[in-house]
Amino acid sequence: MRMRMWVLLLLVLAPSSVNGDTDQSHASALRIMYQGLNSPGQLTKWTSNGGDPCGDNWKGVKCSGSRVTEINLSGLGLSGNLGYQLTSLTSLTNFDMSNNNLGNEIPYNLPPNLQRLNFAGCGFHGSLPYSISLMTSLKYLNVAHNQINGELQDMFGKLSSLSTLDLSFNLFTGNLPESFSLLSRATDMYLQSNKFTGSIDVLADLPLKNLNVANNKFSGWVPSQLKNINLQKDGNSWNSGSAPPPPPGTPAGGRNHGNMSPSSTKNTGGVNGGVIAGIVISILVVGAVIAFFLLRKRSRKAHTDVEKMENQPFASLASEPHGIQELKSVQASIKAFEIPSSVNLKPPPLERHKSFNNDDISAKPPKKAPTNAMSYSIADLQMATNSFSADNLIGEGSTGRVFRAQFEDGKVVAVKKINSSAGAGIGISGVLSETFMDIVSDISRLRHPNVTQLVGYCCEHGQHLLVYEFLKNGSLYDLLHQSDECSRKPLTWNDRVKIALGAARALEYLHEVCLPSVIHKSVKSGNILLDSELNPRLSDCGLASLVPDADQELDSIAPEVSMSGHYTIKSDVYGFGVTMLELLTGRKPFDRLRTRSEQCLVRWATPQLHDIDALAKMVDPALKGLYPVKSLSRFADVIALCVQPEPEFRPPMSEVVEALVRLLQRTDMSKRTLGNDVRPHDG
Repeated sequence: MRMRMWVLLLLVLAPSSVNGDTDQSHASALRIMYQGLNSPGQLTKWTSNGGDPCGDNWKGVKCSGSRVTEINLSGLGLSGNLGYQLTSLTSLTNFDMSNNNLGNEIPYNLPPNLQRLNFAGCGFHGSLPYSISLMTSLKYLNVAHNQINGELQDMFGKLSSLSTLDLSFNLFTGNLPESFSLLSRATDMYLQSNKFTGSIDVLADLPLKNLNVANNKFSGWVPSQLKNINLQKDGNSWNSGSAPPPPPGTPAGGRNHGNMSPSSTKNTGGVNGGVIAGIVISILVVGAVIAFFLLRKRSRKAHTDVEKMENQPFASLASEPHGIQELKSVQASIKAFEIPSSVNLKPPPLERHKSFNNDDISAKPPKKAPTNAMSYSIADLQMATNSFSADNLIGEGSTGRVFRAQFEDGKVVAVKKINSSAGAGIGISGVLSETFMDIVSDISRLRHPNVTQLVGYCCEHGQHLLVYEFLKNGSLYDLLHQSDECSRKPLTWNDRVKIALGAARALEYLHEVCLPSVIHKSVKSGNILLDSELNPRLSDCGLASLVPDADQELDSIAPEVSMSGHYTIKSDVYGFGVTMLELLTGRKPFDRLRTRSEQCLVRWATPQLHDIDALAKMVDPALKGLYPVKSLSRFADVIALCVQPEPEFRPPMSEVVEALVRLLQRTDMSKRTLGNDVRPHDG
C-alpha cells in the first residue's frame, strides 16, 4: 500500500513534459542555430532561450526519445549561418537545408553521424569541409547549385556507404580524386556543369547506374564499363576513335586501383588469373634454375676437358655435345609452358642487385608518374633563380634551401633545392632517384587549401628540386619574430586564431583524411607560410623521410621524440602546440637572449596557462591588450592539451579544429576587444 502511494506521489509531482525533454546538448545546438539564422519567424516554435525542440514540435525537427534525429528546413528563405555546435547533434541522420540563402562557407563542424546531407542551392562558396570525409554512415550527399570551388580533395576513402553524390552546377576544378574509386556503393553520381579536368577512369569500376559528367573539361576516353549505364557526357573534350588497349598486367574488364573489391576479380573455371600466373611463373623460375645448374656443371667439365686438350685444335662450339644440346632441351621444355597469347600476364620485376651492370637499368619497374606536377629542367630553374643566387634565397631548412624563381612569363614560384645529404639514408642519389620520384608523386596528391601546393619538380644530373606556389608573406616565424617591427603590421588576435585554425585543419587532413596517415615530423612556425590575406599553408608536407632525426630542433619537438627519435602523429600535435604558444606570446620556441628560466618557451609557459593573471602577462605585447579574455583563456586551454608530456593524452587534430572553430565563432559574435584592464569575467 505504501509503495503504491509513493508511486502515485511521484507521478503527480513529476513534470508533465518529462517524455518530451530534449537532450540539453541537442537543444543548445538548435538554439544557437536559431540565433545564427537571425531568429526567423518562419521557424515556428523555435526560440533562442529555453524551449523544448522535441516536446514542443519545433518546425522541421524530428526526434527519437530525447534526441534530435532529423532537421528539414528546405526552401524556407532562411539566411545567416548554422551556428557552431552542430557536432553536438550526434543522433542526427538527416540534415536538409537546401534552397535557402546561406551564402557563406559550408560550416566545418557538421553533425558526425549523418546518413543524408542536402545543402543544394544555398549559395555556399569555398570548399567542401573535411568533416564530411569522416561521416562513415553517409549515404546521400547533395551540394548542387552552389558556388563551391577549387579542387576536390582526396577525402572520399571512408565514405564506402555513399550511394548518391551530387556536386553538379558548382565551380570545382582539377582531376577527380583517386579516392572516388573507393565509393564501392555509388550508384548515382552527378558531376555536370563544373570545370573538372583529366579522365574519368577512376569511376570505371564503380557500380554506377546513373552518371552525368556533361559540360566539364574532361578528356581521354570513356571507360567501356560506363557505356552500358545511363551516361550523360556531352560538353567535354573526349578523344575520338577506339581507346588504346590496357597496359600489360591490367586485369581484363577494368583498371587496377590497388584497393580492389572482391567483386572486381572473376574466377575462370575455378582458378583465377592470379593462380595461373603464379603457376606459370613458378615453372619458368624452376626451369631457369635447372638450366643454370646444368650449364654450370657442364662448364666445369668443359673446363677440365680444355686443360686435357691443351695441345689439340680448339673444337667448334657447334660440335660440342655438352651444354648447348642440354640447354636446347631445357629451352624446349620451357617453351612447352609458354603463356598463351590470350592470357595477359606480367611477371614481377627482377630484384636489383649491386652486381648488375648499369646497362640493365631498363629492367627496373617504371617510376610512379607524379600527379598534377610539371617537370622542369635544371636549366629553366637556373635561369629563373639567376643560378640560385643569394639574392633570391628566401629560406633554409634541414632539407635544403628555398629560392624565389621568376619565369619569363612573370610567374613566380618557390624552388626548394634538396641538400645532397638529405635523405642519404633512403638513397636519394644515382639510380635510386626513383625514391625521390615516389616522394614527388605522393606530395603531388596532397590537396588541401591549407597545404602548400606542389607545382612541379626537377630530377636531373643528380639534382633534386621541388617547385611550390609562392606565398608573398613568408613564414609565420618571420612575421612573429622579425627584427624590423616597422615593416609590417602586427597580427591581430583574430588573425592569430585564424592562422592556428588553418594550420590545425592542414594537420587534421594529413593525420585523419590521408590514407595512410601522413606524419609531418617538423611542425613549426617556420613551416607555416602565409598568403596575401594571411591564410596559412603548411609546407614540407610529405618530406619527413628526407629529414634526419638528428637535425630536428630540440626546442620544438615532443619529449618522447628527444628520447627515442620516433615520430608519430602525436608528436606533430605537440609541435602544433608550440606554434600556438608562439602565436600567444610572440616569443621564439627557444631564445638564448632571455634569462635561463625563460629560454625554453614550453617549460616557462606551461605552468601559467591556467592562471588568468599570469596569462595576461604572457600575451604578446604587440597585441596591446586587444583581445577577448575568454577567447585567450580557451586558446591557452587548447595549448595545454597539445603540449602535454604524455602523447596519449594529446587530442586528435579533429578535436583541436573543433575547439578553434568554436573559439573563433564566439570571438566574432562577441565583437569585443579589451584594454589593459583585463578581467576574467569579461569577454
